[in-house]
Amino acid sequence: MNSYLSLIPISAKVHRRQNRMTLLCIIFAVFMVTTVFSMAEMGIRMEETRLVGKHGNLSMGDLLGSSMGQTLLPVAVILFLLILIAGVLMISGSMNSSVAQRIKFFGMMRCIGMSKQQIVHFVRLEALNWCKTAVPIGLALGIVTTWGLCAILRFLVGEEFSEIPLFGVSIVGIVCGILVGVITVLFAANAPAKRASKVSPAAAVSGNTGSEKTIRYAAHIRWGKIEMMLGIHHAASNKKNLILMTSSFALSIILFFSFSVMIDFVDYLMPQSVATSDIDIASDHGNTIPCHLVAAIQGMDGVKEVYGRRSALNLPASFHTDESLSNTVDFISYDDFDLQCLKKDGNLKKGSDLSKVFGNSRFVLATSDAHSTWKIGDTVRLGGEKLTIAGLLKNDPFSGDGLTNGKITLISSGDTFVRLTGEENYSLVMVQMTGKAGDEDVQAIQIAVGQNFSFRDKRDERTTGTHMAFVFCVYAFLAVIALVSVLNIVNSISMSVSARMKQYGAMRAVGMEKRQVTKMIAAEAFTYAVSGCTIGCMAGLPLSKLLYNFLIAGRFPYAVWHFPTGSLAVILVFVLFAAIVAVHMPAKRIRNMAITETINEL
Repeated sequence: MNSYLSLIPISAKVHRRQNRMTLLCIIFAVFMVTTVFSMAEMGIRMEETRLVGKHGNLSMGDLLGSSMGQTLLPVAVILFLLILIAGVLMISGSMNSSVAQRIKFFGMMRCIGMSKQQIVHFVRLEALNWCKTAVPIGLALGIVTTWGLCAILRFLVGEEFSEIPLFGVSIVGIVCGILVGVITVLFAANAPAKRASKVSPAAAVSGNTGSEKTIRYAAHIRWGKIEMMLGIHHAASNKKNLILMTSSFALSIILFFSFSVMIDFVDYLMPQSVATSDIDIASDHGNTIPCHLVAAIQGMDGVKEVYGRRSALNLPASFHTDESLSNTVDFISYDDFDLQCLKKDGNLKKGSDLSKVFGNSRFVLATSDAHSTWKIGDTVRLGGEKLTIAGLLKNDPFSGDGLTNGKITLISSGDTFVRLTGEENYSLVMVQMTGKAGDEDVQAIQIAVGQNFSFRDKRDERTTGTHMAFVFCVYAFLAVIALVSVLNIVNSISMSVSARMKQYGAMRAVGMEKRQVTKMIAAEAFTYAVSGCTIGCMAGLPLSKLLYNFLIAGRFPYAVWHFPTGSLAVILVFVLFAAIVAVHMPAKRIRNMAITETINEL
């Protein structure tokens, strides 16, 4: 052996089991970054092809100013930062566990003359040695995943993704994947390397680091059963391990909150409505589109749904609850299908009763925003009749920024509008086409409409595919992160149990039952889970609000952050599941081992 560094590949083979989770974490980090940046580049290439075909030339301003560019850039940057942080913490945790498993090995190295600096150098180079295997695997998985996602988008989603490259290779994605793999390993190896260097030569004999502080306080057993309190005491006594495990749980929670904001961001950027039309027929002279035209279009080939709106602007009105409001309102009619879509899309505030608005009624809906003073139940006198607000929209769909600016817009059924205004014709007619409808069907509708009204074909403006793609990617990344987080937590708790194997053997030797040992491990794991959940929520909720204000509220003034009750419920279920899974394997291992075997465990 020419140098102590020659031991690195030998150590990697001998301790392959302990290093398995570390390799998995490195692969995960490289895979995620490669996939994110590769998909971003494929999206940019697709958008570049679309813009060149549409405008004939392309500038960087056009590309960055497009909806695709504005979406991809912030999403890719934020995902990159989150993955980098997750990678460092997970790899660091796994490496700490690996070092804890090899105390005697590092003690032996000190015995034969290896210095503390050489130990640090050894651990760092050992970590970089793992990159030789993990980085190529992560890159390959990232490239193959990118190809698969592009194929799904092109052939299954279609629409705007019909031009996305199928087998493109992103140099940016590969370079970023390699850099992240190396950088995360170097950062993550720092703390475990210092920990390994503190192992004394005596550890080669005793198996202990020699750095543990003297336990000054015994476990308090008056608050619960002894096995439960011992588990909590074990978790709290090792401060470094407590911080590590708490960070693992907290990180998962923070990432979940962050990715939830990403989904909201995509929903606001590319809103998907059940009432989205493929064809708009509009009148420039008010309510002049005849009713019989709507009936005629409804019976044509390729037509799925036809619905229209009537409008009357700046009608005199008086409010019984607030005299400071504007004395005029805009009055809009929605057909039944249009009204139903408001509820399906979740556009109504809590407490709204849409059922009262249908038919010839005295109830209406009203637009609103965060600054609106009117509320459900308020009354307004319009056309000599008193109307009651049965529901509120979350924003004003008729303004450019979604804000009412103090002006109320009332929405009624078609029958109510006709009764109050006498207008039966439409100002806007919208048409939804079936999936099998072709250009000839659209042309037939255009011929039926004639030249008296504006005709707009919006089929090329569909964003359903883009929305589905981004939501799918976000959920996929979240699922992968959750999986790796669970595996990391399971590995960390397993390593923590392994480090105390002699203690558990001694407890069983003096009469502790197997189920009591299981309860003790469960108490330790749930202590980590509770502390992690607490820290994760304390850090994740403000971060969620910060990201929401930055990505959403800054672009959409009507958007308001709400406490994520649903996300919090999902997080609690995830934490409970992770804790249960983490307890199962080490508890099973101890139950299956003989008492003498646990006492003699090295």
